[in-house]
Formats: sequence, structure tokens, C-alpha cells
Amino acid sequence: MTRRILKGGVAALCGLLAACAIITVNVYFPEKAVKEAYKSLDEMLLKRGEEKPAAEPKPAEEPKGEGAKPQSRLFDELPSLSLVPEACAADNYADDLAVELSSMPDVLKAYDEMSSRLPRLRALFEGGVVGVNSQGLIEVRDKGKVPPADEALVKAENASRKVVVTGMAKAILKLNKQKESKAAINQVLPKAAATYAEIKREEAKPGWWMQLQNGRWVQK
Repeated sequence: MTRRILKGGVAALCGLLAACAIITVNVYFPEKAVKEAYKSLDEMLLKRGEEKPAAEPKPAEEPKGEGAKPQSRLFDELPSLSLVPEACAADNYADDLAVELSSMPDVLKAYDEMSSRLPRLRALFEGGVVGVNSQGLIEVRDKGKVPPADEALVKAENASRKVVVTGMAKAILKLNKQKESKAAINQVLPKAAATYAEIKREEAKPGWWMQLQNGRWVQK
């Protein structure tokens, strides 16, 4: 009798733990905000080393109507990105995500490294040697045309991209006030990677190879 009660108690406990596990990894994924955060970070961190045209004189500011919405000032001053108080507006999830990622040293390092690889990587894309796969990673399409130095570059680039995507998953968990567990990260990571891949497809130039979510490779 005691053994039967003990077995029942163990089964109930296991069920409770399983239910808790399910609740823990049930994380809201704000796809639109994630896309906007990726775009902002790419624009301001990945492309910041590119040559920019000379600044033109600012036109006189027009008076704002009552319905005009204030523009986010998230990236007005990049060096103090994570310190700009107005960037973290409670009603702007995309800004919150971008600020959170910008506070991660490993993510900033990844963007610095990706920025330095950008010219060579673009040449590989334009030559049709590499493409971006359905997870947003670089995939070699013609190994016969890739020297060892470029193979190493592709490997390093993919490592950096994984850091960014993992950082996004962690930022989503933090803003959702979810515990950063392996199970929770594993639930968010595929969605964060798929959204990152979507951004990379949108940013691709005509003629570049890309892999769709169904696995098919196409040229833009």
C-alpha cells in the first residue's frame, strides 16, 4: 500500500515538473520587433565602417502636427549606445532589443569582426562562390573556387553570426522576464535564426545566392 502511494506521488511530481518545464519555455517571440532590431544593428554596427557621403545642410525643421510620432534616437550617438535613456522607451520593443544586444560585449565584438570581413565576403557573394542559407549562415557553393584563407573567413563569419543570433535569443528571454535556461534558449533560437536569415535575404544584392526556408536555392 505504501509502495503504491509512493509511486503515485512520484508520478504526480513528474507531471508537475513536466508542466513547469512547458511553462518555462513558452516564450513570446516578437517577430516584427526582432526584424527591426536586426536591421538597426546591421545598419549602425555592421556598415559603420563604410564610406558615407558628406553631410548636407539640414533643412529648416517643419512644425510637427499633433499626430506626429517622435522618431527613435536609438543610434544617434553610437559610442554611448547603451546609455541613451530615451532609446529604451517602454513601448518600443525593437529599440529595447537593440539596446540589450548592444550591451553584450561578445555581440559588439562579433559585429566589429563581421564589419572587417564585409568587403571580402561581398566579393565572394558577387562571384557566386557562397550563398546565405536558411539559418542566415554563409554556405560555400563551389569549394573548388575557395582558397583556405576564404574557408577560414567563412567559418569565422558563421561563428560571429551565431553569437548575434544567440544574443538575440537571450535578449528576448530577458525582456520577457524568462529565466535563461537551455530549454528556453533552444526554443527561441530557431525563430531568431530564421528571422536573421530573412533579413539577410532582404539585404542581398541582385545575383546573390540564397536558400529559402523550404531548402531551395535561388538567385536574387
